Amino acid sequence: MSDTNSAGTSVDVVDILTADHQEMIALIGQIHGTSDESQRRDLADTLIAEVMRHAVAEEMYVYPAIEDHVPNGKEEVEHDKKEHDDIVKLMKQLEKAEPADQAFMELVRELEAQLTHHAGDEESEQFPKLRLHIPREKLVEMGGKVEKAKKLAPTRPHPSAPHSELFHKTVGPGVGMVDRLLDKLKNRSTGS
Repeated sequence: MSDTNSAGTSVDVVDILTADHQEMIALIGQIHGTSDESQRRDLADTLIAEVMRHAVAEEMYVYPAIEDHVPNGKEEVEHDKKEHDDIVKLMKQLEKAEPADQAFMELVRELEAQLTHHAGDEESEQFPKLRLHIPREKLVEMGGKVEKAKKLAPTRPHPSAPHSELFHKTVGPGVGMVDRLLDKLKNRSTGS
């Protein structure tokens, strides 16, 4: 049976974002599991790309829905955006770090802690609220939009990029295209 036969059997935005969280944590586990510096770099670059795509898609479609439909949604979104900012800054440091240096794995551990905290908050608090306050068919529709946004999103951390839907829908795809071109030139694995 296909994932998109009907709204009743389709994956919704919560399923998609939860799977993203699991993939991110699995990538971190792979980084911990290898001592090969080249493989660590590739895995870290893939992780950074996945986190960036996930974060941009959340900010474009999920956060506005939380603001509009969830009680105290604006405050929750502001908190989440702050966490995204911190994660992006940390990923920028990781992107510059050499896998042979001890600092590299320290940054990986710090990123793991921040991602685990952020994902835990979303999965235990926000995602149930989304399902409570938004009809399933809308969540499935939002899931489709999130998947499309992830394909166009930047794959590298841009700490100075504004958190706004307008930026991500206009400038963001161009930045994402440039990032993917750079990724190809460097043979960087980014899952797209």
